[in-house]
Amino acid sequence: MKRKGAVLVAVLVIFFGLASESPGNKASVQIDAPERAAKGSEVTIKIHVFHEGNNYLHHTSWVSVKVNGQEIARWDFSAFSRPEAGDFTREITYKLEEAAEIVAEANCNIHGSAGPVTWTLAVE
Repeated sequence: MKRKGAVLVAVLVIFFGLASESPGNKASVQIDAPERAAKGSEVTIKIHVFHEGNNYLHHTSWVSVKVNGQEIARWDFSAFSRPEAGDFTREITYKLEEAAEIVAEANCNIHGSAGPVTWTLAVE
């Protein structure tokens, strides 16, 4: 019985050691979009996600994209429905009717998010 307890303690120490705050392992994003486009045009917005883990214990849990405060895309992941790799890209199209402030963010299920990233898209 003592042996099982020792194994459980060792597993918990390893798990919580992996779960400690590590700024380098928070999920982060980069937005790739034009700086300006014609009113009424469709623009392609690429969201590049960067994260060091992609297994059932440690993975990106969600990615969100908002334009002018309204969420236009969201991808939710789980232990058994993970992204294809630690670093990955998602692409969306958006019809530009007015200047747009694009805000994207990703989250790690253990370490959290490096924070939102903003991109401004002007109308010509």
